[in-house]
Amino acid sequence: MDLEGALAFSRYAQRALAADAALRPWLEECLEAPFDWARDDAAIASATAGSDADGLGAALRRCRRRVMLHTLARDLTGRAPLAEVCGAVTRLAESAIVAATDFHHRALASDTGEPIGAESGAPQRLCVVGMGKLGGGELNVSSDVDLVFLYPEEGETAGPKRISNREFFERLGRRVIAALHEVTAHGFVFRVDMRLRPYGDSGPLAVPFGALEQYLLTQGRAWERYAWLKARALTGGDGEALAAVVEPFVFRKYLDYDAYAGLRGVHRQIRAEGARRDYARNVKLGEGGIREIEFVVQAIQIVRGGREGALRLRGTLPALAAIQARALLPGPVCERLRDAYGWLRGVEHRLQYRDDQQTQELPGDDAERAELARACGHAELGAFDAQMAATRAEVVEHFTVVLGEAPDETAGTPLAAAWEDPDLPASAATLAAAGYAAPADVVARLRATRSGSRYLQLPALSRERFDALVPRLLDAAARAAADGRDPGATFNRLMDLLEAVNRRSAYLALLIEHPPLLPRLANLMGASAWAAAYLTRHPILLDELLDARLLFAEPDWDAWRRELDEQLAAAGDDPERQMDALRHFQHAQLFRLLVQDLAGHLTVERLADHVSALADVVIAAALRQCWAHMRGRDAPAPRFAVAGYGKLGGKELGYASDLDLVFLYDVDEDEPDADAMPERYARLAQRLVTWLTSTTGAGQLYDTDLRLRPDGAAGLLVSSLRAFRRYQHEKAWTWEHQALTRARFVAGDAAIGAAFEAERDAILRIARDPAKLAGDVLEMRRRMSEGHPNPTSSFDLKHDEGGMVDIEFAVQYLVLAHAHEHPGLTRNAGNIALVTMAGDLGLVPAKLADEVADAYRAYRRQQHAVRLTGAGSARVDPGPHEARRASVRALWRHLFGGARASAA
Repeated sequence: MDLEGALAFSRYAQRALAADAALRPWLEECLEAPFDWARDDAAIASATAGSDADGLGAALRRCRRRVMLHTLARDLTGRAPLAEVCGAVTRLAESAIVAATDFHHRALASDTGEPIGAESGAPQRLCVVGMGKLGGGELNVSSDVDLVFLYPEEGETAGPKRISNREFFERLGRRVIAALHEVTAHGFVFRVDMRLRPYGDSGPLAVPFGALEQYLLTQGRAWERYAWLKARALTGGDGEALAAVVEPFVFRKYLDYDAYAGLRGVHRQIRAEGARRDYARNVKLGEGGIREIEFVVQAIQIVRGGREGALRLRGTLPALAAIQARALLPGPVCERLRDAYGWLRGVEHRLQYRDDQQTQELPGDDAERAELARACGHAELGAFDAQMAATRAEVVEHFTVVLGEAPDETAGTPLAAAWEDPDLPASAATLAAAGYAAPADVVARLRATRSGSRYLQLPALSRERFDALVPRLLDAAARAAADGRDPGATFNRLMDLLEAVNRRSAYLALLIEHPPLLPRLANLMGASAWAAAYLTRHPILLDELLDARLLFAEPDWDAWRRELDEQLAAAGDDPERQMDALRHFQHAQLFRLLVQDLAGHLTVERLADHVSALADVVIAAALRQCWAHMRGRDAPAPRFAVAGYGKLGGKELGYASDLDLVFLYDVDEDEPDADAMPERYARLAQRLVTWLTSTTGAGQLYDTDLRLRPDGAAGLLVSSLRAFRRYQHEKAWTWEHQALTRARFVAGDAAIGAAFEAERDAILRIARDPAKLAGDVLEMRRRMSEGHPNPTSSFDLKHDEGGMVDIEFAVQYLVLAHAHEHPGLTRNAGNIALVTMAGDLGLVPAKLADEVADAYRAYRRQQHAVRLTGAGSARVDPGPHEARRASVRALWRHLFGGARASAA
């Protein structure tokens, strides 16, 4: 559409040009560029500084006319994207509100004096809060503005005509409304809607921050969370104070799936109103309209914004982009919603360009709708109607997926009856028919739950959800039998989880809102008692089960680092929030690995690589945060490093392994505060251990073991590089050099890490007396064996003769005995690779080396499988392992002669 067509379409534009002939040549001159604010900013600033209220009103209204003409002309001719259109109108509103507030505050204070806070003694300013599309920076072209008036605190003015602060700001508020809202010879600036303030039309026009906080805490309703989501302070400089009051109301600290029910309630009210008023032709409030897209976006923001600060965005499109970036909705869905939103907003604007009316109603008259179609780029009305129908249908589809209520397929079924009255004669038969081998045990569990105090004391809504979930869990556990799960054990674990979270309604809502989650959950809980216990301890991880794409995505260590950095940045400088962020992140990634493990997607070796890498990422991030809290974010990085030993060092970490850590530092003696650095680094190490081991509301990260440091538990917590070298060469026992075979740099200063690796390599390559070395290794093995007696007839995969520890000690002996001749043995490659290398080098028979490597691999797999059952130790039937144990014994005979591992 060209300019002539645009002006012909807009009857408002025709009236405006007729009223001021100078506007046409101005419009033609500036059409190719976005609106230039310089002239109008100067005119408004001049009027604001003066004393003529009418002059300010005229300047604001002239500016509006120019903005409207310029915006509609650029939009209708295809020159302005949606962001420019909304941005120009929002900018107009911001400028007008600031100017009106400043002007009338000064005028009112000249009579009454400045309002002064009773507690602070400081001058007070009106905080005008933009709500809705104004707050989101996305006003439509003939929009009203939703405002709330706040002020910092009660008090009174300091002038000769003293009035209370409340009276001052209510008077000021009325003047600001009039300055914007009143229709004069120059028109109006914006219609003003004040109904979103506390208590609506019946509440005071202006309230102090404290009153707002109390209102939101005690009276705030579900729909007001959505209203305040976009709230933005436009005047008064009180943005931080506003956020401190509003954010805890809008965003919960947890994943708030209760919010879905609240939003549905708001939507039902709109639908009911729509039925009365016939919203079928309303592109905003009707089915598949703009509001439903906003609901989808806002629902995800409110559910997750408490945990993910990056979602706390006011604009619909920026928030949708953040949702897509975090894969909270599929990318194609986000793109279709974005396109639908843009197209519907374009239609809305063209409806309003016609007569400068605040309307979203499609015309019923075909001729009028044909004009609208042409303004939207459709030569034929039929094509426009088809696009409108298709767009709205797609919005309805996506809205239903996110916010629709799924039917309860177990309601009214025999399983529901079994829960409602477990003592019915038919209950046991129903459970048996569903596949439960011990229905009497399930009936007993149901009966105990129904009569238990935890269930009986549940709030009404939570009990309603609990009642709806139990039959679904019975059904899900029964269906999991198809994957080889025991329905009875699965159901008991599911009930343990349900009873653990039954007082936290958001988790019950999560399970209700997402029916596809239950089969996934039942399979997981049935597959592993350890996994079930882990999830019951950390129910926030239920959210991870929602998206199978993310759940089974290949772990990406660099992406982990970036994600953790983002989450820590969102926590600000609050150490408690940062510690919780570390825990939430580690638990989530560990849980994803657990799910992939149970699904058979990871070998034990690859899993250990990932779990060890995850610990590296967490330790490095925790170290950076600890140092920042001690020395400030801009302080130079510490010359401090963390070395990992044991399973962490050997990259064989399991889900519940502790961390064997050693802390090292280096100091230049000519540094100004060199003498203070050892104590400073000791405090850093203490703080790091606290961050890793403390139990917070989000749980724990790791247990740590620091006894492998020089001089063990009696030694200093941190060692200088020089002291570490001296200790290893002069005082270390053979077992400490054995430990070095599975040590590596983990986090901190890379130069110190490289020095540690070089020192480790040098120590391992020292030529040793083979006989003395063998004696030392055998003595240490004997002591370890005495510390782990096995009174059973089962085979302890780790500690018994012919088990994992025997292989580990044999490998350590091979490294220490031969690395001086074969430096490749110092590589921290893991026991399987090292024993294979020893075979290749001829240090042990190659066939025997392969057998022992296979034995270690099999032991690790079975140990891992046993631990997933929740068993405290990996003791198994010895029969299947006799050949493997024989190979390990043969290796010991080859290395140590007649000495037996069990007697070592």
